[in-house]
Amino acid sequence: MGETCHPQLEPFNTIMRIFITIIGFLVANSFLSVLSANEGTDLLTAFRAGPMKDVRQIVFAERPYGLDGHWYANFGYYADNENRLPGPTPGGKLCILDLETGNVQVLLDDPEGSVRDPQVDYDAKKILFSYRQGRSSSYNLFEINVDGSSLTRLTDGDFDDIEPTYLPDGDIVFVSSRSKRWVQCWLTPVATMHRCDAYGRNIREISANVEHDNTPWPLPGGQILYTRWEYVDRSQVDYHHLWIGNPDGTRQTIFYGNQTPGIVMIGAKPIPGSPRIVASFSPGHGIKEHAGQIALVDPRFGPDNPTAVQVIGKHYHHRDPWAFSETAFMAAIDDRIELIDGNGVEQVIYTLPPESRGRGLQIHEPRPLLPRERERIIADQADYDQTTGTFTLVDVYQGRNMDGVKPGSIKKLLILESLPKPINFTGGMEPLTYGGSFTLERVLGTVPVEEDGSAHFELPALRSVFFVALDENDRAVKRMQSFTSVMPGESTTCIGCHEERTLTPVGINQFPKAAQRPSSPIEPVAGIPDVIDYPRDVQPILDKHCVSCHGNERREGKLLLTGDRTPLYSVSYYTITARDLIADGRNKAQSNYPPYSLGSGASRILAFCDGSHYDARLSEHEMTLLRLWTETGAAYIGTYAGLGSGMIGGYAENALDRQDMQWPEMQASVAVLQKRCTECHVAEKQLALSPSDEIVNPPWEPFQGPLDARRKYSRQLLYNLSQPEKSLLLLGPLAAEAGGYQSCGAAVFTDTSDPDYKIVLAAIQRTKAKLDEVKRFDMPDFIPRPQYIREMKKFGIVPPETEANQVFDVYDLDQRYWQSLWPVPGQVAN
Repeated sequence: MGETCHPQLEPFNTIMRIFITIIGFLVANSFLSVLSANEGTDLLTAFRAGPMKDVRQIVFAERPYGLDGHWYANFGYYADNENRLPGPTPGGKLCILDLETGNVQVLLDDPEGSVRDPQVDYDAKKILFSYRQGRSSSYNLFEINVDGSSLTRLTDGDFDDIEPTYLPDGDIVFVSSRSKRWVQCWLTPVATMHRCDAYGRNIREISANVEHDNTPWPLPGGQILYTRWEYVDRSQVDYHHLWIGNPDGTRQTIFYGNQTPGIVMIGAKPIPGSPRIVASFSPGHGIKEHAGQIALVDPRFGPDNPTAVQVIGKHYHHRDPWAFSETAFMAAIDDRIELIDGNGVEQVIYTLPPESRGRGLQIHEPRPLLPRERERIIADQADYDQTTGTFTLVDVYQGRNMDGVKPGSIKKLLILESLPKPINFTGGMEPLTYGGSFTLERVLGTVPVEEDGSAHFELPALRSVFFVALDENDRAVKRMQSFTSVMPGESTTCIGCHEERTLTPVGINQFPKAAQRPSSPIEPVAGIPDVIDYPRDVQPILDKHCVSCHGNERREGKLLLTGDRTPLYSVSYYTITARDLIADGRNKAQSNYPPYSLGSGASRILAFCDGSHYDARLSEHEMTLLRLWTETGAAYIGTYAGLGSGMIGGYAENALDRQDMQWPEMQASVAVLQKRCTECHVAEKQLALSPSDEIVNPPWEPFQGPLDARRKYSRQLLYNLSQPEKSLLLLGPLAAEAGGYQSCGAAVFTDTSDPDYKIVLAAIQRTKAKLDEVKRFDMPDFIPRPQYIREMKKFGIVPPETEANQVFDVYDLDQRYWQSLWPVPGQVAN
């Protein structure tokens, strides 16, 4: 998802475009000044006398820039149209530059294809790269000799295989859309880490991420350094940092930056003879083609220490940095290859010829054509005869921000799973949540925590899971806000809850109690669906205990908790989230909240259901269901089949659908509201004039409390699409003696025979008819969007001949899709 998510931000966008233009002008002038200052400074001669003394040739790719502005959306196709590609326009070359002669040898030139991610083998005799042939829509892995002979395809199929790197044992690690999932906040596929042998066979997944992994590269010690994007219960645009793991997918852990929001750390590689690494630090949510500042990271300072980072230069234009030493670097910039020294001094060593620039080609991924030592080989630890692994928590009380949590107070860990999306249609979270999670979360169950704070339990392999620490009342004390996973047969451990990764555990004088016994299986929560659906599971509880007082007739406390449908959600769902009755902390650039800040530990809705609020007392089962709903992202829909559908005024690729403004009934209604209502509702545009009028800039924008006028007069409250005559837009201004609320002081509509009242009612009735036609996920005969069925066909969940307009049990389809991603005993490759 980009920095801009909704069209209401257009004035802000205009300001930002002006700002970016000014910054671009300043950067360009600064860049020219650097070049001017470097006249007479020959970095190439200096580097070739030192760290580049053995480098004669540079391998690089040529291709146009990608069409999509996001750093990750450069392969695959858009969800709405499989013939619409976000990646670069056609035109690709694989080339070798001779530094002594300046000559360029073209190994491969495909005007209709695309070339990316070259990697030189250890003997400098072959080049591994990703190649989209001709008019093909998919990238696959290829290998070619350095003289241009023996072009060999390694992988094939309809999925994209990109960013490959050689392993010292002869295998290859790469990222691939074979993971069969889509970006949670955009319309393009996800690629996660995979591994294959030297011939492209025995492909197996080595990452459980539901979002992107990027640019894996081996470290001298044999581990893989890579970029991991995640946003479990936090901002989708802030956390994409450096991680490491073994080449078989085991022992994945943070390398640097998971507490440092607002930077995409990508293209990381080791620096010869140094413990530090070089990477591109791309600001914000990242710049297209991984452009950013060249940065060095020293892991000896720990994964969160800002002093671990040294930024080289002042510009955000470098891509694909390569380090020859701690003070000698190479990088691509537009149509050029540059050398950069430790002070940020730059020198262009090659510029594309006019014919390449005329084709829109740019330089990407420059690498030295040079033999290198193989990294240490780490023996595989995964056991593919298993479908689970084991996890040991040493002491849940060890960690950051645990003040006030008394030893012995945490009794269980709730195990939740972040569920991948088979498709997605916009950059926001609607209609899954209102300002919250982008992903459905599954309740796997609980495991016990011993008195000493230890836990030892089984986990399903290759699943993205996270933990919630529960007290004796099953309320959330701390929440993980990241994910972990195990490979089949893996045994792994962590110290505590958000522990400082560089600190040694304190006060542990004996082997953890939990580790002295067999691992605990996850205990399912009896009688609770693993994926909670709000209309199906939560609304009946409100109907039973709450609606008698908080319904259309009484509306005590001006609080409505009916299940009537609104343009995107239901009245009660919007009310609960807009009134801050749940504490999710999601979609914010914050991690590691204090104890009892998130989920059931702070959600006010639970306090109204224990009998203290007008005798509203839920049964144990009902309270458990409501509590777990708050823990699993407080989602509205319980199936991904509901994405991109069932909405009036929904978002498609971040563009607000305002088709209702084409209807004569709505045009007449808007005229009435402007005439009779906006004189009072003028401050901060406090009134939604149609069901598509989103008066709140993205729903996660800050408010002045839950009673902010922009929430009170939202379209999600004003327009009742189940019972149009019960719409607050009608009842609010209607006289009390006519059955209205007369919320405006003097009645605007004295009775329902007022012609203007009838005009507004007709517009809402027209909207209801439209919703009844397009249908929502919880309505009879609901049919998901054809793109959802298209992907289910591609993933092998439904037969290829399945009609797109068929009625399905969409909850079952989701479950079958998720289960198809689970490892099968004895199956190493897919």
